[in-house]
Formats: sequence, C-alpha cells, structure tokens
Amino acid sequence: MSPLNTSPLYRQYETLPSLNVPGIPAVAPLPTGETDDTRSIAERFGDDIIAAGLHNGNQVVYVQPSRLLELAQFVNRDAQLKYESLVDVTALDRLKLPIGPHDARFQGVYQFRSYSRKKLLTVVSPAVGGDSPHLPSLSGLFQSAIWPERETYDLMGVVYDGHPDLRRIMMPKHWPYHPLQKQVPIGGEEVPFTPTWDDPEFETFGTQILPSSSAKPDLPPGMNRENMIINMGPHHPSTHGVLRLVVELDGEQVVRIDPDLGFLHSGFEKTAEFKRYKDFIYYTDRMDYLSAMNNNLSFALPVEQMLGIDVPERGQVIRVIMAELQRIAAHLFWLSTHVLDISGTGMSLLMYATRERERILELFEMACGARLTVSYLRIGGVWQDLPPRFIEELKDFIRVMPGKLDDYHAMLTDVPLWVERLDGIGYISRADALNMGLTGPMLRGSGVDWDLRRDMPYSAYPMFDFEVPTSDRGDGYGRYLLRMEEMRQSLRILDQAVKNLPKGPFKTENRKVTPPPRAELDVSMESLIHHFKLMTEGFLVPPGFVYGGVESNKGELACFVYSDGSAKPYRVHIHGPSFNNLYAIDHMCRGGMLSDVVTNIGSIDIVLGEVDR
Repeated sequence: MSPLNTSPLYRQYETLPSLNVPGIPAVAPLPTGETDDTRSIAERFGDDIIAAGLHNGNQVVYVQPSRLLELAQFVNRDAQLKYESLVDVTALDRLKLPIGPHDARFQGVYQFRSYSRKKLLTVVSPAVGGDSPHLPSLSGLFQSAIWPERETYDLMGVVYDGHPDLRRIMMPKHWPYHPLQKQVPIGGEEVPFTPTWDDPEFETFGTQILPSSSAKPDLPPGMNRENMIINMGPHHPSTHGVLRLVVELDGEQVVRIDPDLGFLHSGFEKTAEFKRYKDFIYYTDRMDYLSAMNNNLSFALPVEQMLGIDVPERGQVIRVIMAELQRIAAHLFWLSTHVLDISGTGMSLLMYATRERERILELFEMACGARLTVSYLRIGGVWQDLPPRFIEELKDFIRVMPGKLDDYHAMLTDVPLWVERLDGIGYISRADALNMGLTGPMLRGSGVDWDLRRDMPYSAYPMFDFEVPTSDRGDGYGRYLLRMEEMRQSLRILDQAVKNLPKGPFKTENRKVTPPPRAELDVSMESLIHHFKLMTEGFLVPPGFVYGGVESNKGELACFVYSDGSAKPYRVHIHGPSFNNLYAIDHMCRGGMLSDVVTNIGSIDIVLGEVDR
C-alpha cells in the first residue's frame, strides 16, 4: 500500500496544552451488574463471555469471536430471548486508545432487537488479525448483516469471513484505503493560509490521494449477460437522488437488481471524530435533509444519556412538536413525489402537498430562522424558546390539515390507476421484513407492530396518547395507507402538545453543557467563564458508548457514539433507515415489471444524503 499523500492529521492550533486533559483518551469501562438476558447468555457460553451486564443503561455482552456466530444464533432462536432482528452492524478502531499490546485493535459491534419483548442487546466482539481484522459474517443468519458488513469492510477494513458478496459499497472499487481507520486523516489535502505562492506547503497542492483515472465498472456478481442489463440512474428522476441501479431483465421482467451507492458519500462519520459534540449537531441536518429535526435528536439523545443530564419538560415537549411536524413535512414530500412518479394526478397533488409542507417550514423558520437545515434541537434541549406567535400558527395548522388529508384520499385512495400501480407490488412478508432488518413504515407495512416512540419511548412521548398504524398487506398500497394514517396520528400528538405545553426552561440549566442566557453574562463572571470554555473547548463526555435513536419518518435513525472522555466523539456510527431499507429493493422487484422498480423506490422512501452518509 502506498503512503498517504495528505495534509497533516494534527495542527498546532488544535493541540494547545490547555486542551490536553490528563487521562484522555480513555477506554470505555466494561459493563457491570447483570440482567436476565445477560445472565442467560453468560451461563450458556461460560468463559467465552469476556464481560456482560449493563453499560449506560444498555445491555452489553462481550464475546470471543470464535463464539460470535453461535451467540447470534442463540439469542435469535432461544424461546426466552427472542431477538428476532439484527438491526445494526459496525466496528470500532481502537488504534488511538490506550489498549494493551495484546488487545484487539478492532472490535465488531452488533445491535440485536427483540420486538416482542421490547429489548435491545449490544454485542461486542474483538476482531482477530491485528491490523488485518477478521470476524465471522452473520449474513447466513440475518440478511440485515449483508449491507452493514459490506459498509464496515469498505470503510473500516474488517473482513467478514463467509460473507456472500464482500465488495466495497460506498467507495470506488479501486480505492486503496479504508477511510474510517484511525491512521487515515480526514482530508485529502489542506489549502494553506499564506499570502505567497512560494510557501513550501504549496509543493503538493493539486495532488490527490488517488489518480484521476477511474476503473471500468464490472458486471455485478450473479448477473447473466444473456439477459438485458441496463443502468437506471444515477441521473434518473425516479431514483430520488444519485442512485444507480444495475437492473437485469428478462424482457420487461426484473431478474435481479444491484444498487450502486456512494455517489454522494459525504463522510459524516469521519467528520464527527474531528468535531466537538456540540458542533456535530449542525452536520446531522445534512443527512436526511428532509428530516433535520429528527436528525438532531438522534445524535443528542445518546450524548445526553452518557452525560446523565435531564432535559426540562418544556424542552422535551418542544422536541416532540418539532419531530412530529418534521414527520408530516417529510411524509408530504414522499407523497407528492411518489404520486408524481406513478400516477396521472401527480402534478396537482404535488402542488397541494407542497402548499401544506410550506406551512410547516414557515413554523420552523419562525422558531429558529431556518427552514431545511435547522440545527434547532441541541444537546441539553432546544436552541431557544418558541416565539409567542408560533403556537397560534400551529393551532391553525392542526385545525386545517385533517381536511387536506381527506382531499388527498379523495384524489388517490380509490382511483383505479393508483390502486393498480400499488396493489400487490413490492410485497415483503413479515418474516422477510424482520430478517432484512427493515424499520419504520417498511416494517409496520408488513404487519410488525413496532414504533420506538411507544415501545422504547424517549423524550416526552410517554406523555402522549397515539396509535401506531400497521398493515398486513406488505405491499406498496399498504405502506401508502399506513403513512397517510401516520400523519393523522402526528396531528393527534401535536394537538395534545399544544394543549399541555408546560412552562419553564427549554434547555438544561447545567452550565457545563449548554451556554448560559445572554443576560447572565453581564452580571456573572462564572457564567462568562462557562460560556467561554464551552465555545472554545466544548464539554467532556465520560468514557463509554451508547446506541440510541429515534423513530424518524423513514424508520429507525440511530447513532452509536463512543466517547474517549474528550470533547470530541472517538467514533460515531449512524444507522440510517434509508440505507438499511434500500437493501430490500432487489427482493421487492424480482419477478415484477421494470415499471414497478419506480414504484418500489418511492414506496421505500429514501433520501440519498442518508444512504450515502
């Protein structure tokens, strides 16, 4: 492997002596105590369990890699445990942590979920092989492991033995590095700040990590050249972004689809390692740019859990208001584009749904001055309180919106063209939805009654009465009806929030986490010091890790955050529902018509900023 031709990883102005706190970085402590589940696992696997118990409120089990596959099978099939789904796979590079010479550099991190028992289990397993890490693949048990393992191999370099198709999934196939490994710097080259072109720093200016030539694309494994193979995208209006689908056709019938991702790859996870916790909030807006409020919340919640801080009740309810408004706005955008893709009434409904979404964006602008990338939900609460006019405008929106939904139903629900394009199309059974690790409407549309807001509640959701719509149809029409009902349930939550919005502070009063009010700075030296230290150094998060997330409009949007005790996260992994749900596109389209591919993309509801993270 050739040496990296990049800018320096550390710069003088970022490594001031005052920021080098003794004891940092630190390794996350091992779990303590036990639960019924961890006890059962420890009894079953004995000395091969390195540690088991609770860590930051989550069940965590460390297991030797030789027993990882067996443990995954055990927790999935045991009658008492019933962890039906593997929802996330990632890895941790501990190169910059103070570990022993014989400790594994890489660790695999797995999140198992029991929908029937409402439990989450985190499994950590050290990888063998040192700088060339290997772990057994879980793809033989869970289809949901196939794409996340490919992603972890691509970005982290972990080889999953037994994986059926271990190719890069984000980076070009000829890319020589694994970007999330700790020795790989964040940027390709630095633009020097100098008044003269004679500065030595310009000697390598204009060079790249890779040569500019690109590799000729190969036929995806398993495709047969005797059939017609076409490219759909990456510049196709119905792919909803820069997504390339390699489609194998027998006439007009789809034989297989292989999605080609990474055209928009933004490196959010790598960027997070170089940003203070309080500053990474602004980056989360840019993932699913149609659901910025939920993005903010998905990162804030695990950080708050590690800090052990409580958000005041008013701040919690405001968060719920914003999250539900964002859900409606995103569903309106999904509806308008989905109809435009496949139905003759598309242009009219596009205008109507955009009109209602515009009212929500105006509410966002009223609250924080932004419409799309809002950065309003912060660690510890929300940026600022709601203006007085906001509640009156929100009440009017709640009053008007149900009638608009009735109009949409009248335009679509029983229209023969709409029904024909969705009925029976993109079918996913309950068992397949669980095995593929689908979440959100894709999971509930196959009859799985699960919603994080109700079943593993966060923020102020336990205060609210609402229903979780499900459908046993498993097709595009069922998912359409489900999302329409979800908007009504969001309006139901908003109505309760407006009527019971508590008074009081809107963010934590812990001055070490959130800036003090502006008025305090003129009268309190202590507040001024807190403000100065927060703006210059940020706040320290105790060593440890948490996997936590929210029920976004597209599904489970979660973050795995690992802290080394400093003011910057050591590792942030983002579980994006668009990425994980898009895996189902091949399953949904096989045996259908080419025209159904467009329907199925819209039925999944993806945003490529979240797919390519």
